[in-house]
Amino acid sequence: MESYTSFAMVYDEFMDQTPYDAWHQNILDIFKKYDVPSQGKILELGCGTGKMTRRLASSGYDITAVDNSLEMLEIAGSSDKDGILYVLQDMADLELPRKVDAAVSVCDCMNYLLEEEELFSAFQKVKKYLNPHGIFMFDMNSKYKYEHLLAQNTFAEDREDASFIWDNFYDEKQRINEYQLSLFIRNQEGTYNKYEEVHLQKAYEQEEVQELLKRAGFTEIDILDAETMRKPDEKTERLYYIAG
Repeated sequence: MESYTSFAMVYDEFMDQTPYDAWHQNILDIFKKYDVPSQGKILELGCGTGKMTRRLASSGYDITAVDNSLEMLEIAGSSDKDGILYVLQDMADLELPRKVDAAVSVCDCMNYLLEEEELFSAFQKVKKYLNPHGIFMFDMNSKYKYEHLLAQNTFAEDREDASFIWDNFYDEKQRINEYQLSLFIRNQEGTYNKYEEVHLQKAYEQEEVQELLKRAGFTEIDILDAETMRKPDEKTERLYYIAG
């Protein structure tokens, strides 16, 4: 069962509480700290419907945005007025026509790579397409979040035109979190169609991610709490990795 197919139709509606503006500012602050050119070429991995993509483009960056969901890219491209290049690709098999000054990824896209070699391949590809002194900034859900906040919990939300039930099942041995998502989307007749998707993510230890980044050729790696922008602690839920 593919992810982000039917969910793409209502993704933005249900993600309206996501702090994209704060994340955007975090990215700009990191870019400034690491001297990313103010109108540089940026690669975004897992761009989804383009929420962050358009914010970065509005800040003056030349964006190439990659996602492996055609449905999400169709939504992103339908509202594009910023000359953004959208590319349908898997991030672990990245092929680009040019190099970039920085790469970014938000919304825990890297956790969708379930095997270490997949994650390593994505890191290798990004390193290949970075200009000298370029940086790669991405976020990941922490192991703590999967174990203590998602775990075996169920979440549900009811909106006027759509509702969802989101069941989580976390396998501590495999460190795989399975999201079983049931969507009820209102149709033109006023009734509701039911859709089902399954999403899988893996919880990685910080040391594992650091080692894979080093293997891919990154020599300077910093890790921050995405909420505080300080060093993470044992209850950090979302981690920023900045690699150069």
